[in-house]
Parts: sequence; structure tokens; C-alpha cells
Amino acid sequence: MTQDKIVELVRHATKDVFGTMLGIELEDCEAKLDVTVPGPTEGVVALVGLAGQWAGSGTFCCSAESAKRVAGQLLMQEFKAIDDEVLDAIGEVTNMVLGNVKTALEEELGPMGLSIPTVIYGRNFTTRSVAKSRWTVVPFVCLGEVVEVHLCLAPGKEEVASLRAAKDQLSEVLTLLK
Repeated sequence: MTQDKIVELVRHATKDVFGTMLGIELEDCEAKLDVTVPGPTEGVVALVGLAGQWAGSGTFCCSAESAKRVAGQLLMQEFKAIDDEVLDAIGEVTNMVLGNVKTALEEELGPMGLSIPTVIYGRNFTTRSVAKSRWTVVPFVCLGEVVEVHLCLAPGKEEVASLRAAKDQLSEVLTLLK
């Protein structure tokens, strides 16, 4: 799975959910690769875990104002403050976006499970992943503000063992051919 393919899948899934479910047109920003967990230090972060032959995490990050506006579009009402309904709505949007990404990834990476979203809201916080993996960061302009979808994927233990076995077999064949 290439970086460009991951970006394409995330863009398609995000634009599809926002267009269909929220009536919001997103504008692409330049995607990037990050070696640390990207994310804001304030606002709303919703995260889900992915598990299967490949495993990882996905997040949706936005400001508090964006969260209220996205929730308002989903629930067709105005929100003056971040409350449980707003947090639940952001969790549901994250679940839909990353669920669509997961479905697309499964075509190449095999079956995957998706965890229940966890939503964090506040100021002056840091997100951190224990895994030392690369994060694909896909930003969009949404209703005048930047929102981001992040995805981190790595081969699971079984997949790593399988890749090592294939590498060993290839090395043996190459040795025999010399």
C-alpha cells in the first residue's frame, strides 16, 4: 500500500461522508507524512483503532468551532458549546470516515476490525502513540477551517512473520541462483 494510495482513500472516504451525510464540500490541502503523532493541542480529537493483518489508528482532528459546526450539520441544529451531543456526533463522523477507509483498505490488506471511537476535547493536551510508526496526515478546509484525518498503519505480528519468511525464502532462492 503506497502513501499516495492511502491519501487517495482517505480523501475519497472523507469527502464522501462530508458530502453525503453533512452536505459539506471539502477542499483538499497538501497531505504529508509525519513520524510523530500529529494533532492539535486543543480542540476535538476522535480516534479509532484498526486491527487485522495490518493494524493501527486513525484520528479526526478539528477545532471546537469546527466540531460544533460539523455536529450542527449532522444533527440539523445549532450548538453554542461543546457538549455530549457534539462529541458523539464527531465520534460518529470519525466512525463513518474511517470505517469507509477501512473497507477500502480491506481490498488489499485483508479483513480488519474497527474499534468504537474515543473522543477527546479540551485545551493544552498532547496525543501520543506508543508505536514508532509513520502517520499519514490528510488535511481539508471545512467551512473555512482546517480539519485533519490521520492514519497510521503497520503490519501486524503475523504479517511481519510472513514477510520475514518470504524474505528468507527469496534470499535462499537468490543464493541458489548465484
